[in-house]
Order: sequence, then C-alpha cells, then structure tokens
Amino acid sequence: MSIAPAPGPVGNLVVRPISAADHLAFVRAQRSVSFLQTPAWGRVKTEWRSESLGWFDGPRLVGAGLVLYRPVPRLDRFTLAYLPEGPVIDWSGELGRWLDPLAARLRSRGAFAIRLGPPVVTDTWSAAQVKEGLADPDVRRLTDLPGRRDPVGTRVSSGLEAAGWLPQSPQDGFGVGHPQFKYEVPLAGRTEDELLGSMNQQWRRNIKKAAREGVEVSVGTRAGNLKAFHELYVHTAGRDGFTPRPLPYFETMFAALGAEDPERITLCLAHHQGDLVAATVMVRVGAHAVYAYGASATAKREVRGSNACQWAMIREALAAGCDVYDLRGITPTLDAHDPHVGLVRFKSGLGGRAVRYAGEWDLPLRPMVYRAFDLYMRRRGR
Repeated sequence: MSIAPAPGPVGNLVVRPISAADHLAFVRAQRSVSFLQTPAWGRVKTEWRSESLGWFDGPRLVGAGLVLYRPVPRLDRFTLAYLPEGPVIDWSGELGRWLDPLAARLRSRGAFAIRLGPPVVTDTWSAAQVKEGLADPDVRRLTDLPGRRDPVGTRVSSGLEAAGWLPQSPQDGFGVGHPQFKYEVPLAGRTEDELLGSMNQQWRRNIKKAAREGVEVSVGTRAGNLKAFHELYVHTAGRDGFTPRPLPYFETMFAALGAEDPERITLCLAHHQGDLVAATVMVRVGAHAVYAYGASATAKREVRGSNACQWAMIREALAAGCDVYDLRGITPTLDAHDPHVGLVRFKSGLGGRAVRYAGEWDLPLRPMVYRAFDLYMRRRGR
C-alpha cells in the first residue's frame, strides 16, 4: 500500500478500515491535521467505540478518518458515526466521491446517521476588524462585519446542504460538538518580534509584567505535575462556571497522545514564588498547534501568569515550525453586554484573526431512528 503525501484528484474511491499504524503514517504525511483525527484520540474517548477508515484509489491511501461510534439509548444495534473535525480528505474536490462511499460503508455497519466537521474555513476577520467591531455599539456579531469569504469553505457548505446534510452548529457557535468560530494566530514566516508587534499594547504590557514580577514558566510532566494542573483547572471551573473534566480523563489524554508522539502534548506551568498561578495544555499535530486547556489562580492574577503561559506556548509552536497557533473556540459576539465578549477581547489581543469554519453537519441514514435520537438529545439538553 502506498500513501499519498496529500489528497489529490481521484476516480472511484473505496472506503475500508485501516490499521492505527497506517492511519498515523497518513497523518504524519500531511502538513496539518486536527488532533481529533489522530488514532490516539480514539483511545482518549473511552465512552465511544472508535475505528480508523481509509479512502483508497486503487492501492493508494488518499484519505483517512477517525470515526467515533455512539449507540442509541435502548437501540444498541444502531450508532451515530462521528468524525470530529474530519475526515482528512480533499475537501476542494467533488464531495460525492468522498462522502458517498463513506455513507454506504457506515450505513452497512449500522450507523443511523453521520456527523462530521469539515476542517475548512468559510470566513475570516482580522484582529483590526474585531477591534473596530468591539468599539462600535451598532455591531453585535462578527457576522455583522464584512469578513473575507473562502471559496472552498463556501462550496463545501453549499455542497453538503444540497446533498441533504443538516447543519448542527448553533447561532452562538457553541454546541454539543466542537466550536464553529475560533481564534487563530498565524505563525508561518513570522518572527517573535513580529508576533509581539501584532499584539495589542495590553498584551505586550502583561507579558513584560509577568517577566518583571518573576513569573517562571516551565514544561511539566504527566507524573509530576498533572494533578496540580487539574486542581487549578477545577478551581478555574468553579470560578468561571463550567463543568470540569475529571483527572482520569487528562491522565488518559496525556498517556494516549504522548504514546503516539512524545511531542504531541505539552503541559505549560507558570509559577510565582513557588505558587502555581497558571497552566495550559497545548496539542500539536504537524504544523498545527492548539491551545486545548487552560487554568489560572484567582490569587496573584496581577502577576499575569496566563499571559506568560500563552506567550511561552506561542514561542514553542513557532520554534517547532508551526503554521498556526489555534486558540480554539469563541462565540461570534461583539456585544459589550454579552458575558462571552471577554473571551473575544482576550484572544483578539494576540493579533491574528477570527475564523468561522463550516461547522458540524449530520446526514441521516435511517431517518426514523435519527428523529428519535434528535428528540432524545433535545430532551436531555444535548
């Protein structure tokens, strides 16, 4: 079997299972892949059954996807087949060639629906536009601003809709799956000085203050520091009002991703006079670095440990040759009265850009079962 270094023009395609080793080899041959589409992620999501699928053009492996299977309550023979931020295929090509054999394969294996998240951008807004929108009381959402449209993303969205796929991303950008709106800092071809120069004055001041206050940033280990990170993360969850993941989840995540690639996941810790004041988790696949989790102490916020951690991770991603530093989800709000606007302000201060992806889409394969599942999820608040 040969592996295409990147998806290309193909004829008829066949979808069939591949080994984790072949899947990982394909991922490593790509410039950028979501960590949610690595074989290791299937070992993290222990409550789902996982499978690696490959798209073949004759003997050539030209696409790959991690599929997570979720059974329907009281109907265990049917499953939802979920490909988060995937699959890794040529999204600029004819969608039917790629998705029709996937649908046929999954339906034959008992899937009542497919949910996927094309990793393609539909709209982009610069940091300057975001700043102007935040200052304008008549602008309430990113979508009120004239963003730059991406022809591939636009074509993917319209093509999925025409083929009967149903959009799942809510208006605020957050839902049961992964965020449609994100904030990213481009790194390719830039220096540390250029990245600092693109930040707003407050960010630069906070980075300098952290250094002046003696904040020390270091890389932690799963064995030595993960428990301390989790304690700070639980504290952050209580303060900010979200439900934290348990410590075993992070232990599994670090073990699985680290076993796949020792540079896949990094724990960054900021201490001030011996106190842990901030911590972050970065995941990197190829040229794509992701800020996955963060935590900060309520005490000593004035020493700016969170800013120091972010700057350390950006520098590490830059040194590793990454194209982008992905700060993950934001809501598209620019409304000063919206409680989510603070997250937009914080992330946009790094410069970079706000982006909207195509979002998540469902294809019902067994409509009656899909409707029952959708009703069940709505009743339990998804």
